[in-house]
Amino acid sequence: QVQVEESGGGLVQAGGSLRLSCAASGTDYSFSAMTWSRQTSENQREWVATLTRTGDTNYAASVMGRFTISRGNAKNTVQLQMNSLKPDDTAVYYCSILIVGTGTFWGQGTQVTVSS
Repeated sequence: QVQVEESGGGLVQAGGSLRLSCAASGTDYSFSAMTWSRQTSENQREWVATLTRTGDTNYAASVMGRFTISRGNAKNTVQLQMNSLKPDDTAVYYCSILIVGTGTFWGQGTQVTVSS
């Protein structure tokens, strides 16, 4: 069974940085895409960024230029470097992994809180 685990959330002041990590285990397959999404306290879910197996990246307009998604050193890992954080970035951040032929798997989320 594929398991996805996020880490690295926390409390930071506006303008600060955080680095989130995501690791997927329980599969011998490499990911086709790994994605970060977030859900605010108002239960609004927003796509944040995606990294494909070929290395292509895509970002939501709200984080473009501030966030960077990258492949981790280990298999099926991804990181999200978040700079110039704003209070509006406060949310629970979720990582998901798409494995073609198997499905999409989600982690439990990690809380990011940005104080003004």
